[in-house]
Amino acid sequence: METLLIIDFGSQYNQLIARRVRESKVFCEIVPPDITVEKIRSKNVKGIILSGGPASIYQKGSPKLNPAFLKLGVPVLGICYGMQAISHLLGGDVRRAAEREYGRAEFKLAGAPGLLLQGVPKSSICWMSHGDYVSHPPKGYRRTGFTDNTHMSSFENPRTRVYGVQFHPEVQHSQFGRHIIDNFLFKICRFEKSWTMENFIRETVSRVRSQVGRDKVILGLSGGVDSSVTAALLSRALGKQLHCIFVNNGLLRKDEEKQVYEAFRGKLNLNLKVVRAEDIFLKKLKGVVDPEKKRKIIGNEFVYCFEREAKRIKGAKFLAQGTLYPDVIESRSAFGGPTAIIKTHHNVGGLPEKMKLKLIEPLRELFKDEARELGMKLGLPVSFIQRHPFPGPGLAVRVLGDITKERLDILREADARFIEVIRKAGLYEKIWQAFAVLLPVKSVGVMGDERTYDNVVALRAVTSVDGMTADWFKMPYDALNKASNRIINEVKGVNRVVYDISSKPPATIEWE
Repeated sequence: METLLIIDFGSQYNQLIARRVRESKVFCEIVPPDITVEKIRSKNVKGIILSGGPASIYQKGSPKLNPAFLKLGVPVLGICYGMQAISHLLGGDVRRAAEREYGRAEFKLAGAPGLLLQGVPKSSICWMSHGDYVSHPPKGYRRTGFTDNTHMSSFENPRTRVYGVQFHPEVQHSQFGRHIIDNFLFKICRFEKSWTMENFIRETVSRVRSQVGRDKVILGLSGGVDSSVTAALLSRALGKQLHCIFVNNGLLRKDEEKQVYEAFRGKLNLNLKVVRAEDIFLKKLKGVVDPEKKRKIIGNEFVYCFEREAKRIKGAKFLAQGTLYPDVIESRSAFGGPTAIIKTHHNVGGLPEKMKLKLIEPLRELFKDEARELGMKLGLPVSFIQRHPFPGPGLAVRVLGDITKERLDILREADARFIEVIRKAGLYEKIWQAFAVLLPVKSVGVMGDERTYDNVVALRAVTSVDGMTADWFKMPYDALNKASNRIINEVKGVNRVVYDISSKPPATIEWE
């Protein structure tokens, strides 16, 4: 298949580059800067994008551009750090900016736009995020655009088909970013629109069958979008070789076990085993307040539960997980690149080194909306596909501080009422993710003419496209009022409700 490679120089935006490319129906892979030329030549590579990154090109240990990448005969587009890496390698001048340029900026064309900027107006808004800049381009390169603060915001060498932009076209705030990426893909690289969800299903099914053979696969099924889609995809590939395990770890939402069992065992006829392990998980988590420790404990215990159950299933040699791209990029660098760690996800950071089951992650290269599209293609019920994301560690990362059954029950009831309110208000499908958080503080209140000293619940609702960035949802006051009244009046132990109005970044969607 025709492939575009994204060289990961460490940008938190590199997954957005991949997303934009896939939205244009072009297959892409993210690879580290030290990928060998031989490895690249083994693929049908028709273009390369060099991502941005947090380092300075002159910083000790900063990733460098392999000169051979520019001699492969395929077009190259450098974004931010990628543009600087091209300039530095070829003898241009990269300098530290007197003032860092971050956020929206007015991008202006400098003469003829060339193929990359063809169709971009003389003035438009772009998204900047850099501390260094190219002051002089390499020999043979022409400046094609600028901003008030950055004299050289884009350049090109049409003879060698190497291009650079200092801004981030992959970020939605860049008005003509999608257009620029499409120019690179179709006008310069000459890609065909060949990557579709149907192709993904066909290739993944074939790969899984080859990998698994006649062995059996265990999947931890939670009922969330990720695990549900994974179950449907693996069921198509393996049939009854797939054995789903639902672990009730005591960290689930209200009535979760009942809903999952009825849907997947009753309606979809999957092999499903329910393991009730609430006491084990709560014992392991007793006194643990650090969110990273919570995640690792829960991840490890999940695997141990699977291993114990696997011993009862003859021929079970694989563990399947619904890991998605955002899980990977926030936990560690994707595919070995230098991207900074934000937080560990249980899928990718909590597994013991000597896991007895081999790992299968068929959705690892998909974003959440792509997983939903895949679920629709596989015929999953809409009620499961449209469910809001739920963290792998469950309510453990929404009960801030010490985890006890009492505190979990309080959060379960508060969360159920919040979701019920937004569903009745017709808001659920307008929100990417909504949930309640139990804070590790208490506040003074008055209920029934008596002083109370009870828990505080925070409500969180955000809008997003892919989970990489998110804005807080402007919840109607009437819905907030109903949610607050119901929680305070109906959930024993809560006397105060607050609403979180922070976006991502700088906050993350979850509190832990």
